[in-house]
Amino acid sequence: MPRVKTGTVRHKGHKKVFALAKGFRMTRNRLYKVASEATIHAGQYAYNGRKERKQTMRITWISRINAALSGIAEAPKYGVFIKKLIDKKIKLNRKVLSALAVNLPEAFQNIVSFTGKK
Repeated sequence: MPRVKTGTVRHKGHKKVFALAKGFRMTRNRLYKVASEATIHAGQYAYNGRKERKQTMRITWISRINAALSGIAEAPKYGVFIKKLIDKKIKLNRKVLSALAVNLPEAFQNIVSFTGKK
């Protein structure tokens, strides 16, 4: 069997890593071993960041709803409000509720007054 050199395959793999490391500083974009480590870590940070973004958005929505509820007289607290929504079988998620609270406060107030009735 003839001898096969890994030159082209290895060059292609290195080019892929260097393309991912473009914009990194110092040896992180020049040396393969360092660039490889840096891209692995960057990928992990990006993955974690995508999960964290969802958590922070939920926290933002909850704080907006809570602020809108505190601005309405005789409105329940946030936890009580969410419980009443569930009991009344109103299927509005926190994203929609916060958008209503910010953009259409009178519609949000109607929802709050509807849940207030027993």
